Parts: sequence; C-alpha cells; structure tokens
Amino acid sequence: MRVSIILALVAALLFGAATPLSKLLLGSINPFLLAGLLYCGAALALAPRALHGGLLGRLRALSRRNVCYIFGSIVGGGILGPVCLLFGLSLAKSASVSLWLNLELVATALLGHFIFKDRMTRASAGATAGILAASVLLSFDGGRTSLAGGALIAAACLAWGFDNHCTALIDGLKPEESTFIKGLVAGGTNLTVGLLVAGSGPPSWAGYGLALGIGALSYGASIVLYIAAAQGLGASRAQLFFSSSPLFGLLLAFVVLGESFSLAQGGALTLMLLSYLLLLSERHGHGHVHAAARHTHWHRHGEGHHEHGHLGQHEAGHDGLEPLARLFGHSHDHEHQALEHEHVHVSDIHHRHGHP
Repeated sequence: MRVSIILALVAALLFGAATPLSKLLLGSINPFLLAGLLYCGAALALAPRALHGGLLGRLRALSRRNVCYIFGSIVGGGILGPVCLLFGLSLAKSASVSLWLNLELVATALLGHFIFKDRMTRASAGATAGILAASVLLSFDGGRTSLAGGALIAAACLAWGFDNHCTALIDGLKPEESTFIKGLVAGGTNLTVGLLVAGSGPPSWAGYGLALGIGALSYGASIVLYIAAAQGLGASRAQLFFSSSPLFGLLLAFVVLGESFSLAQGGALTLMLLSYLLLLSERHGHGHVHAAARHTHWHRHGEGHHEHGHLGQHEAGHDGLEPLARLFGHSHDHEHQALEHEHVHVSDIHHRHGHP
C-alpha cells in the first residue's frame, strides 16, 4: 500500500503543475485546442511503451465490460473533463481553480458509494463534506465570474470522478496502454474541434510545443502513475492522495503567476487539510471471499493476493523480477485461485464486494 501512496503523490505533483502552466497558454491557445494538445502529448510520450508488447491482441480480447470502462474513461476523463477545466480556468484565478479541483475527491467518493461499490465510511463521508464546504467558500472569492468558473470546474471534477472509477476497474490493459488510448482518441477529438474554432490567427508553435510537453508529464506520466495507484488502493482512496495535486498547483500559481493569497483561499486550504487527516484515520477489515479470476492490472507481490511465479524465479535464488518491478510493482496477465481470508483492505480492484 505504501508504494501505491507514493505513486499517487508523484502523480499529484505532476498533475498539479498543469493548472498554472496551462493558465499561461490560454491567452494564445483556445481551450479545445489546448486540451487536445495536452492529451496528444500524453499519447506521444507513452506510444513507444504502449505499442510494444501485444496491445492489439489485448484490445481484441477485451470483454464488453472493459470496453465500456475504456469508453467512459475517454469521454469523461479525456474530453469533457479537460475542456470544462480549461474554460473554467479562463474565468477564475489559477490558485482558486487549483483548490476547486479537490471537488474531484467529492465526485469520486459519491459516485463510488452510489454506483461503483466503493464503500464510503464515516471518515470518508466527513472528509467529503469538508472538501465540499471548502469549495463553496472559494466560490465567494471572485463574484459572478468566479462562480461560473467554479461551476465549470465542478463539472470537470464530476467527469473525472467517473473516469477515476472506470480506469481503476479496467483489468484487460496495462496502465500505459489505457492512457495511450485515452490520449490518442480524446486528444485527437479535442484537437480537431480546437482547430475548427481556432479562427484565422497565426499558430503559436512555441505554445504548441510547450503544451505537448506539459501533456507528456502532467497527463501522460501522471495518469499512468494514478492508474497504478488506483488499482492498488481503489479509486476513492487513491483520489485522496491524488487530491494533494491542487496544493502543488496552488504553490506554483503564487510562484509562476504571482497571484495573491486571499482569506477565502486560506480558509478553504485549512478545511481541506483537516479533511485529508480525517480520511487518513479510516481502517476497514473483515473476512471476505475472492473468486478465481484471470486479468491484467498493476500489482506488487507479497501483499497476500499476488504470489504467482515469474520466468527465472528459480535462477540465482530470486523471484524473477527486476529490482524496480519488485519495488514499485508491474503489470501483466495473471491468474488468481479462489481464496477466503480476513485483513484490513481498501476498495481496490480485488475488493469491490458488498457489505451488510
């Protein structure tokens, strides 16, 4: 679990940097075009790894359920989410937008509880309420323009909350493969729309290049790390740690854009930090049963569910894994035998069971 937390925090750092950096580009690139460039940058960065190792074969073998999850991820996370974010960013301060993005945690938690069998505890419900209150407080920090921007950010967070659960439940593709597909399809769609509405102004080639670079890190590497974390923690818990991304964005907004820090932002930040502490206090464990299964997802060995072998594990007394794969995890097709046990767990890809 600790490695999954580290992955989520690194993903948060990379994603948080995107908000203030994107704000710099919105003066010369329209939101649709910028969203397309960001996701195309993600696809380009991941193409060498995603296209190496049988992607086409895995796409042909995908179940209908996995196809639906990928489609939901593309529409929610790759098209609607970034477009709403960038339009909202054009109407509000980057610092406020960075904090508003914590609404993604609220959306992920509520969608998880009511739709995706991701159990909400008292701690997570209290934290969700705290973050929602902080977001409402921020809406009074800029008049009607800020309120409109907040509504667009809320819509983006709802779309990304849906995307979070879809990506966490995809078990037929590796994280870099599903991110590549999302970037290619969503980036291409937004790029086409952006070019159609761009008008006759001269292209900003330097801006385009910077947008592709931001996309490679903040939407490519970040999403791969987030998916790996979500498959190890569950979407709602991974989103807790990923929700630190607005704090990184807030810091960069002050440093890069020179924005001032308001009383409302300070109050909202305090509420959000208290909500994080409340969420960190939850623990959930009971006896449960795992059915036999075969699937592909990110995992680590030694946590009670992934004790299968690898080629070369009996050579030189090691487990057949490269050092980085042993430490941070890896992704491949594998089988699970039926198992019944009791332990503390979260709603990861193996623990979407019901509760009385």
